[in-house]
This record gives sequence, structure tokens and C-alpha cells, in this order.
Amino acid sequence: MPTHTGLFGRLGLGAHRWRWAVLTATALFAVFAAVWGSGVFSDVSESGFEDPGSESSEATRLLEEGLGHDGVDIVAVYRSDEIQVDNPTFAAAVQRIADGMPDTVADFDVYLDEELPETERGMLVAEDMHATYIPVTLTGESHAERLHQYEEVAEHLESSTLEAHLGGPVAVEHELSETAETDIVRAELVTLPVLLLLLVVIFGGLVAGLVPLAVGGLAILGSLTVLRALTYVTDVSVFAVNVATILGLGLAIDYGLFMVSRFREELGRGRAIGDAVRRTVDTAGRTVAFSGITVGIAFAGLLFFPQPILKSIGWGGIAVVLFDLLAALVFLPALLAVVGRRINSLRIPLPRRTVTGAVHENAGAWARLARTVMRGPAVSLVAVGAVLLVFSSGLASTQLGSTDQRYLPGDAGSRIATEAVAEDFPAGGLGRLDVAVVGDAGEESLEEYAERLAELPGASLSRVERTGDGIAHVFVAYQGESDSPEIAQLVRDVRAEPAPEGAERTLVGGVAAMQQDNVSAIVDSVPTTVGFVAAATLFLLFLAFGSIVLPVKAVLMGALSLGASLGIAVWGFQEGGFAGLLGFDAVGTIDPTYLVLITIVSFGLAMDYELFLLSRVREEYLRTGDNTRSVAAGLQHTGQIITSAAILLMVVLLAMGTSGLLFLKIIGIGLAIAVLVDATLVRAVMVPATMRLLGSANWWLPRPLRWLHDRVGISEGGDDEDAAAPGDRARDGDREPAGV
Repeated sequence: MPTHTGLFGRLGLGAHRWRWAVLTATALFAVFAAVWGSGVFSDVSESGFEDPGSESSEATRLLEEGLGHDGVDIVAVYRSDEIQVDNPTFAAAVQRIADGMPDTVADFDVYLDEELPETERGMLVAEDMHATYIPVTLTGESHAERLHQYEEVAEHLESSTLEAHLGGPVAVEHELSETAETDIVRAELVTLPVLLLLLVVIFGGLVAGLVPLAVGGLAILGSLTVLRALTYVTDVSVFAVNVATILGLGLAIDYGLFMVSRFREELGRGRAIGDAVRRTVDTAGRTVAFSGITVGIAFAGLLFFPQPILKSIGWGGIAVVLFDLLAALVFLPALLAVVGRRINSLRIPLPRRTVTGAVHENAGAWARLARTVMRGPAVSLVAVGAVLLVFSSGLASTQLGSTDQRYLPGDAGSRIATEAVAEDFPAGGLGRLDVAVVGDAGEESLEEYAERLAELPGASLSRVERTGDGIAHVFVAYQGESDSPEIAQLVRDVRAEPAPEGAERTLVGGVAAMQQDNVSAIVDSVPTTVGFVAAATLFLLFLAFGSIVLPVKAVLMGALSLGASLGIAVWGFQEGGFAGLLGFDAVGTIDPTYLVLITIVSFGLAMDYELFLLSRVREEYLRTGDNTRSVAAGLQHTGQIITSAAILLMVVLLAMGTSGLLFLKIIGIGLAIAVLVDATLVRAVMVPATMRLLGSANWWLPRPLRWLHDRVGISEGGDDEDAAAPGDRARDGDREPAGV
């Protein structure tokens, strides 16, 4: 054993020495996490898509504080194909519901109310006379409170006589979160046996396949626990739990794959178990740590967005990645120390070499690919670059929109009800903008202001709804989808209209205004996020590789890979290219929230794979000083492992994409496409081709920066004892061109 052991080596030695204590503590934690962590879903928020500092949010807040909440939260639609609304049986069923409304209902209207004006009564009855709806306003002072009240009210609004569906903003949001939770749990349950099968095939043995899966199972429990702990210090969206747990599972299994592969490799070199654990953590563990930090940096980029859902996914992602690293660097080495050489037990005879088989120079598919790329690097680079640019062209047609009932499956109750009101009733399909007029505007000036708003293009009508002390509510009705270009222009026009005489200011709220504000907030936050993620990633890669060329190359290629993946996602989901295959209705727009998530997470994963490839390339370069040979050897040694890791992660992501919710399809399939593009076209072709063309310039580093890198370098492969002398010559001789 070498005399010098670094931080990660000492961590590996400690995990081996205290292996039983670590495994006992892990078992106790798993029991605690299963009991306490699984309660996270009762503590999370179901909302959070809006920017709390936007004009639309302030308008809603001012109106509710000054005049109270009066919006429609739920629309209960009742239909019978056999009888009409004037039939006594139909009327009696509706009247029973109206008579027993719970105390959490602040207001509602029913067509049987004789005090209703005839016009309003007619609006509540379908044009074919076979359906009616009850608009319900809840008592909750905040949107979150009204979401909590939904289940009690929903139970009362059900009917045993009539076909009943509940729609409206609260019902839609509730069903989105409930379906997401159910679909993610189902995806995880379906994914685990598939992952086990793939891991057994990849490793050629049952024991080796079970070990990374144990890390994945622990990651799910740990993810739920850290996310529940986060609910005590910040709002955590239920969607953050959905996304973070499924990604935590995928990353944990990836990290387990790399660690187990290296452990088997070290055992194959004849090392003792303790030494193999130490060496595994000192090499693969160090790379896993840097890789996890890159993913954490990407998640940290979400903290710059104002929407609570993105912030909570950012915090949740960071927490889950940290837990994955703890599991991979502490629990897994202790488990490997106990399993020892039994890691190769229960082998399954397979005709092909597994990922931890011996790698021979000039042998195998990856060797052939490496030779092909090395022979024609310029052709490979241009060909793949052209393909990625073609894919990226799909971004030119991007139309940003927002999440609503259209993101639910076609048979979802809240979607059926919401769309029925729009299609079947006389005043259906009318949306509304809520204008808060702040100040002492008189009645005449308010009426004149409402008349001006009614004349704007796209406005169906406008009137003064309510007035109070220093606040007035003017609403503007419109026909059409709230995220359409015409309605977006109406929002801008209303905001540009001069305030009525005597008013201090006007603020425009409502669904369409909120959607426009959210898009603007995301677009405005992108430069800061990109700057932070790029700068932090460049610095981390500099520390990892001792070069300023490789980090720049990695970030630029990551951006190109992202552009291609996002272009495919826009074509597939916004334009409906995947609609027939995946079974959804194309919306015609795409919520930028999901594009941001795909961008952030896939960039982190791209840098993750970059680190695993280049850390091995750098080790070979330090050992031999031959750039071309090092790139080819790095691709040979890591190509199959990275591909296997990508396949495992894609299984997890594709399982998410089987959800009936369009937004989970977009995230899951979009990320799976990003992983596929990066692990094949970029990692296997573009990276080695570029490094072949750059030659020794890959490793260029100005002399003043050497001291910083020399303290935190990454290396993988080779023995401790034989990786120094040639590498020193390579480092000293090739980092700087002559004359620098």
C-alpha cells in the first residue's frame, strides 16, 4: 500500500474500517426515512408556478386584501344524456347538493335559484339543456388554503344520480399534483426491477447488480427525508418531490455503477479488499464527488428564478445530490468492504464482455470507434456538429405558454369539466383579467376607464366589479386561450392604458397576466443563471483537469448538445411530433418552466459524463504524455461504462415520460433525449475529435494557475505507484506552448 493517502483514500479506509458501524447506521436511517420521510407529501405545496413579485401577483394580493376573494375556484359540472335540467329528477339532484354546501364554501350560484337574474341563470345551463354547472368560491384567504379545502368540498359536490366532473383552477391544480405523485411512485416501482435486470446484464452477475440498486433504493428514502426536512425552512413544491426523487434514483444508480465497476477492476488487479475499497474511493469516488458537485451547481442555477416551484426544485435537487454523494462515498464503500470478493458471485454467463472486463488496446467496438474518430477528427466533428445544429433549429419555432388543464390526460375529470364549461355553455370560454385600481378614482372615471378597456382589441366586455376604500376592481373578459398571442397583446394593451382620473396606479392580474409575467420572469432570469452555472462549471472543470481549454470546450459542447435536445423537445411536444407515439394532445405552446428544468438538469448530466471521460483521459495523458493515445484509451476505458450509465438513467427518465401528465412527459422524455444525444454524438464522437484536433493545447495552463490546480487534481486509472514519473514530464512539458 502506498505511503501517501489523500482525503478520498482516507475516506475509503475509514469506510472499510468502520464498515459494520456504517451499515448499522444506514439501516437505522432507512427505517426512520421510511416512516418519517414518506410523510413529505403532506407537508408540500401544490402551487408555486407564479412569480410572487410580479404585477399580476401584486394585483391579486391587493384585491383580496382590500375587497376579499371572489374568484371562481371550482366549477362543478353535472350532465345527464337522458334527461334535461328542467326534469324534476335532475333538479332534485342538483338541489340536494346546493342545500348541503359545507362551511368552507363562501359563495356559489345554482340555476334553480329564483333570485338569480334570468341572464345569469341562462349562463349556468348548457345550450343542449342536458347539463348545468355550479361555480364555487372557497373561504380560504390564500390560494394554498383553498387547495387544502378542495378535498372536503369535492366530496360533497359528487353526485350519485348525475355524471359529475369538477373543474376550475383549484381542481386542475389539485389533480395535476395528485396525478404527478401517483405516476412518479408507479414509475419508481416499475423502474426498479427493470434496472436490476439491466444491472445484472451489465455486470454479468446478480450480486454486482444488486449493489448499485441498493444505493438507488437508499437514495429514494434519503430524498424524501431531506425534502421533508426542507419543508421546515422553505416552501417545497410537490413537483419538486416528484422530479428530485426520480433524478436522485437515476444519479445514485449511475454513481453506484461507476464505483462497483472500479472496485471489481481493483480486485482484478490482485488488491486486498481494504486496499481495493481505498483505491476505489480515491479514484472513482473522487470523480463521483466532482461529478455530483457539477450537478449540484446546475441545480443551484434554479435558485435565481423567482417562481417557488423552480426554487424548491433547486433546493431539493441540491439536497438530493448531496445525499446521493453521501450514499456513494460512505454507505457504498462500507457495503463493498463487507461484500468483498463476493461481488463477483452468482455470475450469469453472457456471450459478451461486461463493463468491468479487461480492456485491451486495439480491441473491441470502442477501440474501433476511437480509431475511426482519431483518423478523421475534422470530418467527425463537422458531421456531428451539423446534425446537432439541424436539431437545434427546432428552437426557432418556440411558442412559450403555461400549464393548465390541457396538460392533463383527456379523461381527467378536471379537464373534462373545465373544457365542458368553455364548449357547452353560452358564456363558456370567457377568460378574465382582474385590474386593481389603486387610489381614489371616482365612479364616473372608473366607468369611463372600463369603457376604454372594453374597446381594446381582444376584449369581449369590461365593467367595474367592486369598489372599496382606496381600491377598485375592474375586470376585462376575453375569448380564447390565455396563453395565445392575441390575449398576450391584450394584457399589454390593458397595462398601457392610462389609469382613470384620481387613481394612483393600475395593476393587471388574472391567469393570462400571470402567465405573461411568469414567462418574462424566466426570460429575465436566464442570463444570470447561465452566467452563474457556466462560471462555476468552468472553475470546477479547471480544478479537475488542470486546463483552461478543456473547460471552455466542455461548456461550449454542452450548450450545443442542449440546443439540439431542446429543439427536439419543442418539435416533439409543442408541434406534436411525439403526440401519436406518446398519446397526448399538442398544446401549441410549451411552458418555459420545463425548458428551464431540461436545460439545467441535462447540462449538469453532460458535465457529469464529461468528468468521467476526461478524468480517465487525463490519467492516461499524465502517464504517457501522448495526447492521441490518451484520448483513444480514455474512450475505450469509459465508453461502455458511460453508455451503460446513460441507459440506466434513460430507463428512469423514460418511466417518468410514461405519465399521463404532459409536463412529466416533457421533462422525462426531454431529459432522456438530452442524455442520449450527449452520451452518443457528443461524448463518443465530438469530444474525442475535438481533443484530437487540439492536441497538446488541451492541457494548456498559464504558469500562475498551476499551483491552484496542483492541490485538487483528479486522476483515475493506473496504480498509485506507477502513475507519477511520466505524468510529471507530460505536465511540465505540454501544458504550455513554447513562448508562454
